[in-house]
Amino acid sequence: MTTSAPATTPDAAPRAAHFGLAVLALAMGGFAIGTTEFVTMGLLPQIADGVSVSIPTSGHVISAYAVGVVVGAPVLAFLGARLPRRGLLVALMVAFALGNALTALAPGYGVLVLARFLSGLPHGAYFGVASLVAAQMAAPGRKGRAVALVMLGLSVANVIGVPAATWLGQHLGWRSAYVAVAALGLLTVALVLTHVPRFEADAGATGRRELSAFARPQVWLTLLAGAVGFGGMFAVYSYIAPTLTDVGGLREAAIPFFLLAFGLGMTFGTWLAGELADWSVFGSLFGSALGMGLVLGLFAFVVPHGWWAIPVVFAISTLGSVLVVNLQLRLMEVAGDAQTLGAAMNHASLNAANALGAWLGGLVIAAGWGYRAPAVVGVGLSTAGLAVLLVSFWLHLRVREGEVQRQSR
Repeated sequence: MTTSAPATTPDAAPRAAHFGLAVLALAMGGFAIGTTEFVTMGLLPQIADGVSVSIPTSGHVISAYAVGVVVGAPVLAFLGARLPRRGLLVALMVAFALGNALTALAPGYGVLVLARFLSGLPHGAYFGVASLVAAQMAAPGRKGRAVALVMLGLSVANVIGVPAATWLGQHLGWRSAYVAVAALGLLTVALVLTHVPRFEADAGATGRRELSAFARPQVWLTLLAGAVGFGGMFAVYSYIAPTLTDVGGLREAAIPFFLLAFGLGMTFGTWLAGELADWSVFGSLFGSALGMGLVLGLFAFVVPHGWWAIPVVFAISTLGSVLVVNLQLRLMEVAGDAQTLGAAMNHASLNAANALGAWLGGLVIAAGWGYRAPAVVGVGLSTAGLAVLLVSFWLHLRVREGEVQRQSR
C-alpha cells in the first residue's frame, strides 16, 4: 500500500525566488525544534543539579515539553486555520524563541517546567504548516521530496545540533544550550521572512473542517499507535545520560558520541522510511514496531558493556524514524481534508509518547529497579503499539472489503 504526498490547496501557489533557500529556512525551524526537544535528555544530570531535584523528577521537564506539543498542535491548528501561512510560521517561531529564552532564565524547577511547556506549544503546528508550505512551493511531482527536506531538519538536529548543544551545556552550563536554541529560533524568523514567499490564507479552511479529522476512527488508531508504540524509545532515551554513566561505566564526555549515533540513525531511518513506504506503509509500521521492541530489549543486555551499546542506539533511532515517517504518511492519508491538523497531530502523538515514556521510565527508576528497567518498559510499550496497529489494519481490511462488496452489487 502506497501513500501519496499530502494534499494542498488547489489555488496556484507563489514560487520562491530561491526554492532551496526557502526550504532551508523552513528546515532551520525543524533543526531548532529538534535540538531543544532532544538536548534535555543529554543534559538531564546537569539540569537536576541546577534546580536541585532528583534525576527522575527532572525527567518531568521532558514530559512538560511533550505535553506542550500535545496541547499546542490541535489548538494552534484550529486557531490558525485561516491565517496566512508565512505570518503563522513567524509567530510560531517567535513564541518558540521566547519559550526557550524563559527556559534559560528559569530561577527554579516550577518556572522551568512551565517554560518547557510553553516551548513545546508551537512544535506540532510549525511542522504541519511548514510541510504544507513546502509542498505548495514545490514543482509538480516534487512535493513529497520538499516535505521530506523540511523533516530532515529534525534528523540533522540530532546529528549536529543535539551533540553540539549538549557539549555547550556541559562546558558553559546547561542554560547556555537553551540560549543557543532561542537564537536558532530567531534566525529561522529572519530566514522565513527573507526567503519564504507570502501565501494567501486558505479561504476554505475552518477550524471546524480541521476538527473533522477527529471523527475518523483510523485517525485515533494511528495517533494511539504513535503515542504508545513510540513511547518505548523515549523510556530509554530520556535517561540515556545516567544510564551510560551509572550502568555503562562511561564518562560524561562519552555521551555526545551516543547522541551523535542516535542522530545518524534518525537521518538514515528517515531516508529508509521513504524507500519502505513505497513498498508498504503498513508493512513498514509493523516491521519497525516489532524491531523496536527487540532492540530495546537488547539495549538492556548490552548497556553494561559501555561502548558496545552505540550500534544498538543507532538501531533504536533508525527504527524510530521509520515508524515516525510512516505514521506521518498514514495520518495524512486518513485525515482527509483536515491537512493542517493531520500534519500537526502526528507530532502531538509522538510527544505524547515522549511524555509517557519519560514518565514511566522515571517511575521504574524511582522504584529502585535501576537504569536498565526503562528498556523493559520500552519493550512493553512497543508491543502495545504493535497491537494497536493490528487493530487498525483489521479495520482497514473490513472497510475495504465492504467497499468491494458495495461496488459488486
